Amino acid sequence: MKAEEAWKNMTKRIEVERAPVPLEEYVKAFDPLLGKSNQREGLRQYLEGLLLPSERHKTLTGLVNTEPEVGAQLPRAQKLQWFLSESDWDERAVQQQRLHLLVKDPLTAPTSQGVLVIDETGDRKAGHQTAHVGRQYLANLGKIDNGVVSVTSLWADERVYYPVDFEPYTPAHHFEQGKADPQFRTKLKLAVELVRRAVQAHIPFRAVVADSFYGEDHGVKQGLRDLNVGYVLALKPSHGWWHPVRAIGSLQEAARAARWKSPQRPGKWIKLTRTFRDGSSQHWWALEVVTGPYGPDKPERVVIATTDPLTLPDLTTFYLVTNLPAPGSQRAQASELVAASLEEVVHLYGLRMWVEQGYKQVKHALGWSQYQVRSDKAIRRHWQLVCCAFSFCWYHASHGAVNTVQGPLEPSESSGVPESDVPADGAGTGKKNQGGTRGTAPSVLASRAAGGPKVAGAVDHATTLLERLVATAPTSCAATPARLA
Repeated sequence: MKAEEAWKNMTKRIEVERAPVPLEEYVKAFDPLLGKSNQREGLRQYLEGLLLPSERHKTLTGLVNTEPEVGAQLPRAQKLQWFLSESDWDERAVQQQRLHLLVKDPLTAPTSQGVLVIDETGDRKAGHQTAHVGRQYLANLGKIDNGVVSVTSLWADERVYYPVDFEPYTPAHHFEQGKADPQFRTKLKLAVELVRRAVQAHIPFRAVVADSFYGEDHGVKQGLRDLNVGYVLALKPSHGWWHPVRAIGSLQEAARAARWKSPQRPGKWIKLTRTFRDGSSQHWWALEVVTGPYGPDKPERVVIATTDPLTLPDLTTFYLVTNLPAPGSQRAQASELVAASLEEVVHLYGLRMWVEQGYKQVKHALGWSQYQVRSDKAIRRHWQLVCCAFSFCWYHASHGAVNTVQGPLEPSESSGVPESDVPADGAGTGKKNQGGTRGTAPSVLASRAAGGPKVAGAVDHATTLLERLVATAPTSCAATPARLA
């Protein structure tokens, strides 16, 4: 008996310094994945550093409050460097646990009414020794430069969004045989792989949405069809197809053939009303393209949505391709995918604006690109910890008020962030016979950081980040056709 007690004492985990509440409650869920006390300490210190205000650099030296050059040699900086680069914890196990926490929380549980947004982001990086670095097109900079590109997946509905997964793109020159190397994967193949991972992780979604880089690629669309998932992808305005002479062969020609004259004489255009978070609404017009390879009874449909069918302005015109069947069509009867109206197709693609409006901003605030490591393993770990910090903001929304805020939360004030151009409707549930419900997201958030005695600066900032994040959310009102005048 004494030997058994001695063994328990020997194997008892060493206590580590606790993080601020409720961050401590969040990170405790990851402790079983971290076998050493210095790993558990590193996780807490890293996340708390990432959650500090954006004025604080999220480099390794910045996270431990040391000087950029001399401070890098201090023990506390070296300790965090070891945690990120050399320690033996599993980044994919952390990924799995992070998603598990999101799925079981009513506030963030994904449903088949949301979308899986595929996007890519590039960060400028100097030198040639960092994993995945190369001279390549950096989409967020809009030019070719030396940097690192990652392909990401994001779950979103009209109330909540968060990162699901990511994969770095490795340029061909890193491989012995270049693009012919069996290990080389294009960004398009990485996108399909991320969708496959989401399906394998049982993350429900109504459709995959992405911009025209993915929508114009036949391999991406075939890969999504092979996975039996719906998609709403953008097409280029110049998109065309093979056609007989004098037949319609492009999206612009199809738009002109719809016989728009005026709002009172719209031809084949259908009027929609899109409602936004600030209570404003905007009239749009949608057209189902029925020509060439597209139509309600074809494998793919094309929808054009715009504020002005006459001029088709670039900033307010969507050209969308989808495999979701049209209501009442023969395909709708045979397909496992639930039919989608014109309104829903436009709404689903509108949710992609989460990437543009908020996700990149918060990624930068949390230091996505500010890593000071070179290895593939360390970079992936840094990104995963940024995703954990982001996910904690939502955890704080549903748990933090109980522990740190006295009294009810107040309505949030304007944060200075532009309102999202994302309409919302509640229609649509993934595949047939697959419904989903979720807890309602809070309609009010703190208008300022809470100041309770148990709240540290990092957790205060998590509240501020979430306030800014939700300020860009669309409303939960449905986009429905407006009656013609």
